Amino acid sequence: MIMNVPALRRVILVLAVSTFALAGFARADDPPQPRSDTTGPTGQKAGRGSGAQNTPQTSPSNTEAHRLPADSTTKQTLDLPGRIINFVATAGSIRVFDGKGEPLADIAYTSYALDGADRATRPVTFLFNGGPGASSAWLQFGAAGPWRLPLDGEALSPSASPEVKPNVETWLDFTDLVFIDPVSTGYSRFVTSGEDARKSFYSVDGDVNSIALVIRRWLEKHDRLVSPKYVAGESYGGIRGPKVVRQLQLQHGVGVRGLILVSPLLDFREFTGTSLLQYVATLPSYAAVAREAKGPVKRADLADVEAYARGEFLADLVKGEADKEATNRLADKVAELTGIDQAVSRRLAGRFDISEFRRELDRKNGKVTGRYDASVRGFDPYPDSSSSRFGDPSGDALQAPLTSAAVDVLTRKLNWRPDGSYEVLNGAVEGRWDFGRGINPPQSVSELRQILATDAKLNVLVAHGLFDLATPYFGTKRALDQLPAFATQRVKFVVYPGGHMFYSRDGSRQALRSEVEALVRE
Repeated sequence: MIMNVPALRRVILVLAVSTFALAGFARADDPPQPRSDTTGPTGQKAGRGSGAQNTPQTSPSNTEAHRLPADSTTKQTLDLPGRIINFVATAGSIRVFDGKGEPLADIAYTSYALDGADRATRPVTFLFNGGPGASSAWLQFGAAGPWRLPLDGEALSPSASPEVKPNVETWLDFTDLVFIDPVSTGYSRFVTSGEDARKSFYSVDGDVNSIALVIRRWLEKHDRLVSPKYVAGESYGGIRGPKVVRQLQLQHGVGVRGLILVSPLLDFREFTGTSLLQYVATLPSYAAVAREAKGPVKRADLADVEAYARGEFLADLVKGEADKEATNRLADKVAELTGIDQAVSRRLAGRFDISEFRRELDRKNGKVTGRYDASVRGFDPYPDSSSSRFGDPSGDALQAPLTSAAVDVLTRKLNWRPDGSYEVLNGAVEGRWDFGRGINPPQSVSELRQILATDAKLNVLVAHGLFDLATPYFGTKRALDQLPAFATQRVKFVVYPGGHMFYSRDGSRQALRSEVEALVRE
């Protein structure tokens, strides 16, 4: 999941650059001995003192009151067509401390490991979603885990059954799986009341540091340091993924063989302010949505749109609205490609932001498209309003059944029963997130270059959905095309029918699994 662009713009205008030292997270699970020369995780704005100095001490009673229950390990069997998988499931948490040994947070994880496998040779993949503020339930119960909740687009509603079923496309055949819920998602929680701890975790660098630390600590805890290791991130996980791998390489002595990015965002810059590239990134997805209404669409069917977007369309955009001929030309072409009324396209100069496209595509029928999956349509609750006041028919309906499914699996199947609420998508995290400010919005393309340059054996798989407007596939393609030759040779880019969670479609989920298996077995 990923935050909406208007919210990001507001955040970027008011937040200062967060500075975060890795030394702030001294260790997870086992508290270090207090040291006078280390400070707690700061995440503070420039010019402020360290978080350790400003954070109130957490009393033992308060800390224990917030503690998650002890890890629960159970043996499970998955009966699938043509095969039976016996595995060990563990639902638990890893406690993160600051440099002085004060507890900060309990980070929850769910792991699935093939029973009886050789730990030294058995691959293990760490998976997380995005948001910021999303738990790992989307990847776990939508794509890779042993159990799957059917996510069938328009057929799914908040009142749909949350019952999971065995996942034929689970990745467990070829890799163990560890799903990580960043703090304030899932059951992960702070165990300190200090505001500085929240600021550090709710920041680009602080978040990356904590996830990398938890991965290293999990490897130590389960005696898996020598196992082949992979990292998978979805959506804002595209920012997290390369940065986490870089932290593991440099700060934790942990090498990663492969990085899997699902519907990733790699660079916020083209989706902010007046960047013309935002219109280039979205146009092929707009056209894909319009064409799918007439029949199945694959990326190959959009070759003409991609060529136009990076060529004549961009050239006319650059000329600006002062050039009426160029503006009308591109507006008329956009109307032709999307089916939106030509008068509307001319009024908007052919420059549809995502919310405008979602409303205008089927406005005559009072429907809006999804943001996560624009092939899904729902009713506009205020069709006559002059302003946009609608949710996401492709995403809102998923939260209730997905939350219930996650809680049911953890408590009933895995026998782990934390108190408090399970947060599948915590909007409060997004609202308080420190994205940094100024001319350098978050991007992970730099780290992607660095990790590929550092490790010549590292391979990357990037997968997108055609109808995803949250992270349009063509925006990622443009970013990847800028990589040097040594990098592009080891980055595979695939696009499937579907939206942000394209794995909700059976064919796309099957194709993704095949690509991931090929990467792991390479």
